Amino acid sequence: MKQAPVLLLLAATALARAEPIGAVDTAFKLIGPDHKIVVDAYDDPKVGGVACYVSRAKTGGIKGAIGLAEDKSEASIACRQVGPITIKQPLPHQEEVFSERISLVFKRLRIVRMVDLQRNTLVYLTYSDRLIDGSPQNSITAVPVGRETPIPLKP
Repeated sequence: MKQAPVLLLLAATALARAEPIGAVDTAFKLIGPDHKIVVDAYDDPKVGGVACYVSRAKTGGIKGAIGLAEDKSEASIACRQVGPITIKQPLPHQEEVFSERISLVFKRLRIVRMVDLQRNTLVYLTYSDRLIDGSPQNSITAVPVGRETPIPLKP
């Protein structure tokens, strides 16, 4: 039983972490922070040399200041090669690499990596979901990997 908390901690640390890059205000709020578009960077935890940039709405006002606001589902993603690509271990065909809560309880922003073996390309998808119903709004980007670096897949 002592192994379960350790495994959960390891699983949580395997996900990418957001690094704030910047933000712009989109609407003035008299009380509390303004509504914003924020841009965060995420390094893929299993693929060295790949970073993803995600822009998304962040709700301000009083609810936003105290963490009760539900951010909108719209997000945009651009992943790029930022150094030599190194794949640290065989990858599953599809895997969530990042997840962040964007409402008090039920809504999450997710980034999923998919492997396109035929084109030796990593495909990244961002979307949000809810406990009951998610949003079909999404954004996708792809990072081609040189043929000299074949992408190893988990069996």
